[in-house]
Amino acid sequence: MSYATEKLREEKVFKDPVHRYVHVRDRVIWDLIGTKEFQRLRRIKQLGTTYLTFHGAEHSRFAHSLGVYEIVHRIVDDVFKGRQGWDESDRLLSLCAALLHDLGHGPFSHAFEKVFQLDHEHFTQAIILGDTEVNKVLSAVDKDFPKKVAEVIAKTSDKKLVVSLISSQIDADRMDYLLRDAYYTGVSYGHFDIERIMRVMRPTEDQVVFKKSGMHAVEDYIMSRYQMYWQVYFHPVSRSAEVILQKILQRVKVLYENSYEFKHEPIHFLSFFQGQPTLEDYLKLDEAIVLYYFQVWQEEDDQILKDLSRRFLNRHLFKYIEFDPAKEYKMFMELVPLFKMAGIDPDYYLVLDSSSDLPYDFYRPGEEGERLPIQLIMPNGDFRELSRESEIVEAISGKRRTDHKLYYPADLLRDESTNQPTKRQIKQLLGVADKY
Repeated sequence: MSYATEKLREEKVFKDPVHRYVHVRDRVIWDLIGTKEFQRLRRIKQLGTTYLTFHGAEHSRFAHSLGVYEIVHRIVDDVFKGRQGWDESDRLLSLCAALLHDLGHGPFSHAFEKVFQLDHEHFTQAIILGDTEVNKVLSAVDKDFPKKVAEVIAKTSDKKLVVSLISSQIDADRMDYLLRDAYYTGVSYGHFDIERIMRVMRPTEDQVVFKKSGMHAVEDYIMSRYQMYWQVYFHPVSRSAEVILQKILQRVKVLYENSYEFKHEPIHFLSFFQGQPTLEDYLKLDEAIVLYYFQVWQEEDDQILKDLSRRFLNRHLFKYIEFDPAKEYKMFMELVPLFKMAGIDPDYYLVLDSSSDLPYDFYRPGEEGERLPIQLIMPNGDFRELSRESEIVEAISGKRRTDHKLYYPADLLRDESTNQPTKRQIKQLLGVADKY
């Protein structure tokens, strides 16, 4: 028996609050879970700063990755098995890509990436293809297998059906994170009938498609995703925490570039400041390490770094107002010098933050980031794009929703012991004068 087909003597089972159980029978999958690179995902939260808004949101990318694997495992071993259009030789490739798709995420993923101009997908490729335990396991299947897995995750593989299982407008990744994030945040928005959706999935050469009889379950999924983005993922309080986190990292980078003498040298960040982080440096960073630095930076002499670190750790977040950059940018330009006059650095304490989402998109050939539409199989065997059959989905198709907020430190404006007239003028411009 080859390593690629080797089974464990006894099936391993993870208890899971979302899927009840995660089943592992393949030796390759079990060995991948045991690698240090995969175990690192236990120390990366799935939802970044969201735990400061929804206190239950402490779940990890490790749990999510197992969940995505379990969904794909059920699809390929139960739903697709024996069906025309499914190549059984792609089974292990699908399972490994599902398990490893988030391998390159860093601490507080998107905020961290934005400051240091990183891409977690780049690091996912680097882990799979580099000198790592994960690479050793995949290479034991076949010397070209790591490259095949990396290509599926990067969406460059010619195995389009396998790619669509992991990354499309309705895929195992999205289905798990919607259900998992809804469970741990305690909201009701993200729930949909995943069992029904999986039962109506069918394999084709290019993508997963869905029987028309399951359209209402797919509609429910689309609307669940829409609600979760605006009620959870773009929650303004979570965004406030993310803004502060970005500003802490931005401040540390600026201090380093200006030869500031840290009381606690940020050795884990040095290669990031220099713009040349190695894979080894990247893998050493997790959220426990970052939070340790936030703790010690409260003792630094730099008042901005000290204040921002305290704010994040103690949840003293910025307040916000609704803000339309197109109509109110003049007001923003008036606020910048006023903040400076009040002794509040606008680079760190006056922040415009934007959130944008496209809940569902129909086919737009040739566009950058082209998205394959969700296809329904009609009773006569024809394919129909989802929004042509569903009035609900048609209503939101191709419509990008964008939200802008302006964040500021209400407590510093409330303290009128200094710069009283300027602070009052700032509050009048922000439209919050009556609140103090």
